[in-house]
Amino acid sequence: MSDKLVEIRWHGRGGQGTVTAAKVFADACLSGGRYTQAFPEYGPERAGAPLKAYNRISSRELRLHCPVTNPGIVAVVDATLLDAIDITEGAPENAAFIINTAKTPKEIREKIKAGPGQKVFTIDATAISVETIGRVMPNTPMVGALTKVSGLLSLESVIEDMSKSFGKKFSQKVIDGNIQAVTKGYGEVKEG
Repeated sequence: MSDKLVEIRWHGRGGQGTVTAAKVFADACLSGGRYTQAFPEYGPERAGAPLKAYNRISSRELRLHCPVTNPGIVAVVDATLLDAIDITEGAPENAAFIINTAKTPKEIREKIKAGPGQKVFTIDATAISVETIGRVMPNTPMVGALTKVSGLLSLESVIEDMSKSFGKKFSQKVIDGNIQAVTKGYGEVKEG
């Protein structure tokens, strides 16, 4: 995936940090020398409302400025959305799906009716965030899982970029919790 355009569609709910996760991932890719885009698409702008966010990552200059309609990777921050929307819409036959859930990849594969060439990954990002950050903030472990699944950059690059950008805004305790969360997300994502 490293030399071509990679498009990512995020699904989440307002207040879960989905848009922030897309921006954090794009910033880390930008620091790694790639061209990036990160942008949200909102419905009703309130906490708990479904939303989408998008990333485009490329080794070449990006000229597209529209929503991602054929994502190579789909990241779902809130698994309750699986009952409300078709997260597979527009995904090519080699797409990867990363779902925040305690369920197995096999269970999710059956639920979303993933095609034979599509990959399904699960990560209990909610539990990881409670353990490492002290509250439900599944976005950071999802960034770790996306880092591993995409292969676009190393975990060390993400941690270095997060440390720099978070260091200006947050206490060391918050930074350390987020680094633990992204590390566990990277290490605990399961493929099925």
